[in-house]
Amino acid sequence: MTLDVEQASEESTDTLLERITRQLPHLRRSEQRVAAIVLDNPVGAAQFTMAGLAEAAEVSEPTVMRFCSSVGCEGFQDFKIQLAQTLALGLPVTHSTITSSDSSGDVAEKIFDHTISSLDRARRTLAPAAVERAIEAILDASDILFVGFGASGIIAQDAQQKFPLFGVPCQAPEDFHQQFIAATMSGPRSVTVAISNTGHTEQTLTVARAARKAGGTVISLTGRVSPLSEIADIPLIVRTFEDTDVYTPSTSRLAGLVVIDILATGVALRRSPAHSEAIRRMKSELAAMRHAEGDRAGDTTEADS
Repeated sequence: MTLDVEQASEESTDTLLERITRQLPHLRRSEQRVAAIVLDNPVGAAQFTMAGLAEAAEVSEPTVMRFCSSVGCEGFQDFKIQLAQTLALGLPVTHSTITSSDSSGDVAEKIFDHTISSLDRARRTLAPAAVERAIEAILDASDILFVGFGASGIIAQDAQQKFPLFGVPCQAPEDFHQQFIAATMSGPRSVTVAISNTGHTEQTLTVARAARKAGGTVISLTGRVSPLSEIADIPLIVRTFEDTDVYTPSTSRLAGLVVIDILATGVALRRSPAHSEAIRRMKSELAAMRHAEGDRAGDTTEADS
């Protein structure tokens, strides 16, 4: 995928506020005044009539209509509907910057807003066709290797824990040399899932190249088109909002965990009924073990009292 294609794909799934921000430098000066009102207080802007928005921006109503058209809306009512849909997911990242004056409640609300908006962006931009190809590759796999470092390593470890759903042997070694050895020893039906939000982590790139050279299939999970996604047979692009603020949580990690859940669930649903029954039996036995452990803990408490 070229960068131009990536940009076109991203723009087609932008929310209204993302489109306004992107279009801002290209708007007429009078339209920029309308944009400023909306971006400064999107919740308040959602309550305006067209006349009210025109008055607040000190422009004419036809200017408001031109602004709506410039940002991809079919009139003022469509603008209001799209704005309401955007706000239903929480305020966008640009309005979720954490400051030292924020109360605990403010911090909680802003982190929730940032996370929800970011996960929604990942949902809107994740290519269903690529997910389908990844599921098909895993269904045919003899074994799966998950690799990543730092926050991406956490995703790899979580994926390895879901091996009952994948239905084949899975490993996620933390040591780079072990990752490289596993990739080098992989076979034609082996699948390597290489995880790196930036797609530039050199060690992950080295492992992915080794897996390709060994004849296996490489699925990449990155935040954008990158060297890693270009190496991969099946690139999964999981776009989130950039974490530029020092206090912003790593939503790219959360989105990566969700994508792993999508793959694991998609694979499990296509396994045989016997496999599904084995998973149900395993979960039932785990639940029984937890209840038994809880009962033993209760007996101990009573004995000590």
